[in-house]
Amino acid sequence: MGAVRDVKKSYRLLRKALRSRRAVQNVRRTLAAMPPHPEEHYKIAVYFADGAVNMYQMRQWYKPLAELAKKWPVVVLSRSATGAEKLIAEDAPPVAFVPTVRYMERFIRTQDIRIVLYVNQNTRNFQMFRYGRRWHVFINHGESDKMYMTTNQYKAYDYALVAGQAARDRLSRTLWDFDIDRRTIEIGRPQADHYSGSLPFSADERTVVLYAPTWEGDRPSAFYGSIATHGESLVAALLATGEHRVVYRPHPRSGVVDADYGAAHRRIVAAIAAANEADPAAGHVYDDGPELGWQLASSDVAIVDISAMVYDRLAVGKPLLITRPADERASVDTGGYLSDCEWLTVDRASGIVAEVERVRADEEAIAKLRMWVRHYFGDTTPGVATAKFHAAIEQLMAEWDEWHQREIGSVVTDEDDDDEEEKDDELVV
Repeated sequence: MGAVRDVKKSYRLLRKALRSRRAVQNVRRTLAAMPPHPEEHYKIAVYFADGAVNMYQMRQWYKPLAELAKKWPVVVLSRSATGAEKLIAEDAPPVAFVPTVRYMERFIRTQDIRIVLYVNQNTRNFQMFRYGRRWHVFINHGESDKMYMTTNQYKAYDYALVAGQAARDRLSRTLWDFDIDRRTIEIGRPQADHYSGSLPFSADERTVVLYAPTWEGDRPSAFYGSIATHGESLVAALLATGEHRVVYRPHPRSGVVDADYGAAHRRIVAAIAAANEADPAAGHVYDDGPELGWQLASSDVAIVDISAMVYDRLAVGKPLLITRPADERASVDTGGYLSDCEWLTVDRASGIVAEVERVRADEEAIAKLRMWVRHYFGDTTPGVATAKFHAAIEQLMAEWDEWHQREIGSVVTDEDDDDEEEKDDELVV
């Protein structure tokens, strides 16, 4: 058995290397055919070290960054060839492919980057932190109460742009000696000002239910995924009524760790296809597209796992149900919204039709929901979060100017990495 596992592992590594090689070649050809980046142009960089599988972390920022770039030019520093390939093909800001520290160093020297934004906690973020005289700012890829949102890695950044008071409370409870008032800036959720995509169905009298589960997780404390525990039964029940429209949007990593979880996902996709074939007017949707917005805004009720999707939906202010993890080892926050939310346990998943109608009709629950919306995101009036985001950047730019003025006349340069040896699989071409 050990030999078989080794062969399979070697095969997977070979396939990954070949994909990486093709992506490197494609990215370099594409960028070579495009106009070069103008020198001393970009003021803001978004650092993204991940590949194509985590593009969802960047996509939600495309439109807020495009709006920001009208005043402060923005570039994405992409470390992964597969990530750069997707960024170039999609509606992202301009992309600089910097697979090694040396490439990154050379690009930074040609620009006037004053703020570096980070959408995740990739370990390669540390390679960018070494460049001083610019602000390193964590903007994250969503709001949630997962343990990820209170990691001590927050201290590595100069600032964190957070959604609202809930985020500050969460960090205050968890991090030692972290100056919340100085190092966090509330911006709400600017992505909510830019919901994207158009409805893939014609609106009618059907109740639209969004089911957006997360992936299975890679450790017991993060076993939040519900596809294999809740998903099949709740989707089957909704498909059977003839009165509901299911929008199924699973996490793109679903099934990457657990084959059984992946198999349950495929059965849900097949059930949706069969239901649409039996009744083409049903308009059920298996959604694996890059755009996020229409799903949240159009659904009457959302069913989500413990993930950033809870708070993406919360920002809309419409009814939602949260799946209660079946595995007791999963870490569930006992404070915040999850202490007061509408849980959907495994034993109630098959009775989802009644649950959907209950949360739609419960005025007290809807009022309570709106209270939590304000706690997590502040004022959700359209345009307010975008204004806060821009004001935060203005503040940081002003602080950059202040520090820069103090250093005029001094000899201050970032050290370079020209002597640093670096191995990088993505440079194998």
